[in-house]
Amino acid sequence: MKARLQEPPVPQTDLRTDIPHSARIYDYVLGGKDNFPADREAAEQMLRGWPSLRTSMRQSRAFMHRVTRHLAAEQGVRQFLDVGTGIPTEPNLHQVAQGIAPESQIVYVDNDPMVLVHARALLSSSPEGRTAYLQADMREPQAIISAPQLHDTFDLDQPVALSVIAVLQFVPDELDPVGIIQRLLEPLPSGSFLALSMVTVDSNPAIGDVVREYNARGINVTARTHKQVEAFFEGLELVDPGVVLVHRWRPDGSADDLDDADVAMYGGVARKP
Repeated sequence: MKARLQEPPVPQTDLRTDIPHSARIYDYVLGGKDNFPADREAAEQMLRGWPSLRTSMRQSRAFMHRVTRHLAAEQGVRQFLDVGTGIPTEPNLHQVAQGIAPESQIVYVDNDPMVLVHARALLSSSPEGRTAYLQADMREPQAIISAPQLHDTFDLDQPVALSVIAVLQFVPDELDPVGIIQRLLEPLPSGSFLALSMVTVDSNPAIGDVVREYNARGINVTARTHKQVEAFFEGLELVDPGVVLVHRWRPDGSADDLDDADVAMYGGVARKP
């Protein structure tokens, strides 16, 4: 039996390829091809300011893979809500989860029309599982938690992993990002999990140059301290080792030679009691 796919319509929109975009910068730094000269020029400027940017972004991606494997293999999670998905980069979350548990079900969420253009790559589910794509903005959490894609795909009586990887730095404090995460967690049952990562300058002051470069190009980025990142997990049960630089979260040996100064992302996972 083939997996049921919810294919989004191809948008008619101006992708504004003349100005840099955060998802396309990320794609370029990771070695992808879904980017344009404005994105590449911005990325190269950032890399000149802090050459470890590529290492840090790769470690954030590796963190997502380890978290997903942990949640699927050790916590038995079979439903994943991935908010702020970004341009597909293999292996995507569903490929990691379904590689462990083929029956896993994933809902991807992003508000970027560039991601929607490539969303079919996110819908290549295993026959036993299911994937869906929702075009929505995390700054409007009600649109996500009330979406048919969510309720048609998930059994909300069973645990869901809310994955928010490398996206919250784009949500300024005045929009109450902690409150947004709390709202997204509200309809999820006890035993659900929150996994997130976001930019910090704690590990290396040079990262501030990258943050300023983003902001100068119209891409608002807010770096946060360890204490500020921990606030996102208030009321939840942190999974060991707590909130740490992403390469320090349950390492698999692939980043043992990395210096903390080369990684600019905090990450953590917690269980909803």
